[in-house]
Amino acid sequence: MHGLDSPFIVPLGAFAVAIVAIIAGAAGKIRNQQLRADQRVAMLAHGIPLAEIERVLGTAQGETQQPPTPWNAARSAAMIRRTAIILIASGLGIVAFFVALVAILHDSEVYSGAAVGLIPFAIGVGFLFDYHMQKRDMSRLQEESERSIS
Repeated sequence: MHGLDSPFIVPLGAFAVAIVAIIAGAAGKIRNQQLRADQRVAMLAHGIPLAEIERVLGTAQGETQQPPTPWNAARSAAMIRRTAIILIASGLGIVAFFVALVAILHDSEVYSGAAVGLIPFAIGVGFLFDYHMQKRDMSRLQEESERSIS
């Protein structure tokens, strides 16, 4: 019974939950495909034409297929900016939480937890740097295209 007292039991449990979720998702997808195939066979057995079956049940990938949207540089830059803002705010929120916890508990060792907030903060700053580089590249390309048109 000493295995349950191990500090590794929580990460192992987290990995077990993730593995079970992946397996359950795959099994559910297989079951849905099997049900769809059974429905098709039953409808064919009743003499329903294949075109009608496809209209009712949709294609195997789903009837809501949409053509892939083209890559948009401005939209991509906006998504990067939004991600940067969220990460920076999350990092600052984590730091603020631990600073408030120090004020409540009067234990300066809790400041070490504030270092966790530096990770999303630094990643967010990197995303913000990438956003500014993309914005600069887009404006440079726009200027070049305007010069080539003139």
